[in-house]
Amino acid sequence: MIPDTAIPPHIEIKGDRFVPYIPIDRLQGRISELAAEINRDMEGKAPIFICVLNGAFMFFADLVRQITIDCEVDFLKLSSYGASKISSGQVELVKDLSCEVTDRHIVLIEDIVDTGYSIDFMKKWIEKKNPASLKIVTLLHKPASTKIAHNLDYVGFEIPPQFVVGFGLDYAQKARNLPAIYILAGNGSQNNE
Repeated sequence: MIPDTAIPPHIEIKGDRFVPYIPIDRLQGRISELAAEINRDMEGKAPIFICVLNGAFMFFADLVRQITIDCEVDFLKLSSYGASKISSGQVELVKDLSCEVTDRHIVLIEDIVDTGYSIDFMKKWIEKKNPASLKIVTLLHKPASTKIAHNLDYVGFEIPPQFVVGFGLDYAQKARNLPAIYILAGNGSQNNE
């Protein structure tokens, strides 16, 4: 694992300054806890873990590596941001699933739940396919920014309504590769989705 001392003390993207917020060890510790809960709750169900691209890919990989039950994986991709820090509120499907969802146990893995528009879209879309069950996992949740509330079955961290990057989350496709979560410095209240 990369030591926390190896991460930059701050980064700048498009003139905005971001500082470390959730260090690597806290991320990995919480992911281990989530994996243990999911292993217990989904025992004997052979779920399909669905990664929401692109933001959840690092979280998804680290989580699924710790899943010990029989499972499958698949990927879908949505669009609602473009190069902005604020969601357009218009969610569209960019990449569909390859798997058959009907009568299967689905575990949807998201990087962040902010306004709730994306989760609302995905939940309705998946439920139309008649899964046996649908569980929602998110690494980050911004309750103060939520406009459409949904039950989130597994939440890594609740965070304030500030824009975050790193560990798969981006700003105009930058900073996804950072191994920790960085937060917009100052009081910048922006949505991630």
